Amino acid sequence: MSDISKKILNLKKEKNAVILAHNYQIPEVQDVADFVGDSLGLSRIASNTDAEIIIFCGVHFMAETASILSPEKKVILPDIDAGCSLADTINYDQLKKWKEKNPNAVVVSYVNTTAEVKAESDYCCTSSNALQVVESIAKDKEILFLPDMFLGAYVQKKTNRKINIWPGECHVHAAMKYEEIKNLKDEYPDSEVLIHPECACGSQAMAIAEKNNDKSIHFLSTEAMVNKSREITSKNIIVATEDGIIHKMKKVAPEKNFISINRKSQCNFMKMITLEKVLKSLIDEGPEIKVDEKLALKAKIAIDRMISIG
Repeated sequence: MSDISKKILNLKKEKNAVILAHNYQIPEVQDVADFVGDSLGLSRIASNTDAEIIIFCGVHFMAETASILSPEKKVILPDIDAGCSLADTINYDQLKKWKEKNPNAVVVSYVNTTAEVKAESDYCCTSSNALQVVESIAKDKEILFLPDMFLGAYVQKKTNRKINIWPGECHVHAAMKYEEIKNLKDEYPDSEVLIHPECACGSQAMAIAEKNNDKSIHFLSTEAMVNKSREITSKNIIVATEDGIIHKMKKVAPEKNFISINRKSQCNFMKMITLEKVLKSLIDEGPEIKVDEKLALKAKIAIDRMISIG
């Protein structure tokens, strides 16, 4: 363990802080975290922790969500510029106009959105519970799903219901094409494939898997990918999501060979947080992410519905 890691762990105890890290964070940050997981898992931990300070190693919307769920705690994002290209694809004004055109619709927002957008939503969801959230809504209700069009298309296909989908995308997942999976499957014929529903390759992969009855392709949230990697008997696993997750996968299944879909599957925002920034954020107790109380209360309705569904 490095000296800086030791300093972080000691200071964390002194200040009664907890470090949460998303699965896409760099390995060194994951290794000093108390919990490493996906958006939904970390949201639950943030709301239940007894720590006074939450160091959220992720991106801005995640820290906002933690602040909404734990307003009495100090939520710190080690790099204030760690944003999200997907969250940036829709804002408050755009959602308001969309709702005005569809006044009877139920709004389902992926958790990758700002607090302002969540406050204008009826439900939040993550990739792990998007299907359950949509299935919980009466079938005669119109649904506005935002902002990720690939996750929206996946949910529409799996639930077999018409959904109005916002044309947003994550720049990392949007670059992942089915051709890359096909080429890797040719190279590793015994491999299994784990695909995040945000990926652009998803619709084609799903169609081909259904046509060929191919059971080797799995659509999963990041945390479900980690769990699935333990169960898969094949040695070779193709991973179609941000490649930060492979660090955790190697920990739970060190005997497997994890193959990233391409060399560009890295989110620059997720990689902005370093050990040095984590240490500085603990020392300074900042930069703090604090959501306005009135806005937080409104956004919390949609988030609570997400958490209650599971």
